[in-house]
Amino acid sequence: MTTLQNLGWRDFFARQISDDTPASLRPARVMAVHRDRLELAGEGVPDSLPLAGRQDDSAVTVGDWIMVDTEAPRLHALLQRFSVFKRRAAGSSAELQLIAANVDTLIIVTSANRDFNIARLERYLALAHEAAAWPLVVISKADTVDKVENYVRAASKLSPGLLVEAFDARDPEAVEVLRPWCGPGQTVALLGSSGVGKSTLINTLVGTEQLTASVRADDQRGRHTTTWRSMHQLPAGGLLIDTPGMRELQLVDVGAGLDDVFAELAAYARSCRFSDCTHQQEPACAVRAAVENGELDAGRLERYRKLLAEERRNSETLAARRSRDRSQGKLYRHIQSSKRREKNVED
Repeated sequence: MTTLQNLGWRDFFARQISDDTPASLRPARVMAVHRDRLELAGEGVPDSLPLAGRQDDSAVTVGDWIMVDTEAPRLHALLQRFSVFKRRAAGSSAELQLIAANVDTLIIVTSANRDFNIARLERYLALAHEAAAWPLVVISKADTVDKVENYVRAASKLSPGLLVEAFDARDPEAVEVLRPWCGPGQTVALLGSSGVGKSTLINTLVGTEQLTASVRADDQRGRHTTTWRSMHQLPAGGLLIDTPGMRELQLVDVGAGLDDVFAELAAYARSCRFSDCTHQQEPACAVRAAVENGELDAGRLERYRKLLAEERRNSETLAARRSRDRSQGKLYRHIQSSKRREKNVED
């Protein structure tokens, strides 16, 4: 029997429900998000609810807890999240895209081939730190290289205490090292680009066959096998969120997460003359001085500067859009109010 506790229900969510809440309102976990509906799990709730209207940055995402009016049935309220993963949507639009919510552990999947990319791993780590989720790096396809320890060593250097595991994702015994994070009531999410073996890893963890796609032999890059966000129940009692392979991960609102990932750089940055120093041309930049003295790695600084500039640009663009939308909303309400007053005068 699937209980609320097995689905990740905890005191954090229970405290958001008052004692006088009607019996018809019941909590449900969002298991999948489709274009026109939500798939749900819970006690006494429907398996799915239709989605209506345009969604914005407060929309429901996989992993969310919602209150469902079982008499309608309809979505009554979205409960506050303890963590949320988000990015700026791919393309030119300044929209925020939610990836997953209420995640305890983020499993970042890469592979021991051309997909292994330090800069991309730093992006994912910033996302995890900002959401206060425990990051864990998995290097798949370890059986395809002679010295997988070189990949493990490179990834381990990215953050103090970062846990890195390397194995063949098809091997159930090797995958057992992930079980401590997959216990009852625990939620883990998988992030990674296409072709790194996320679907294979899910097949092994869940114990069922899902759709997988082979990697193109010419460039070792895979095809997308997950086209929507979904959650799977694990045999050990936990829940696993799968996400589509991401060609682009534009960071937004992760300033603190970047400081955590690049802790050694952030420590020097606090001694810069200017609090908003970009560590490029500003005078009295402590970070550049540390690089020149050989105390910091120049390549890591360059990646930090790029991510910092991207995060600031995206956050400012998103804030400007929100401000514009609020202004347009006020103007629309003013026009509608004026029309109603004119109509009342005519009547």
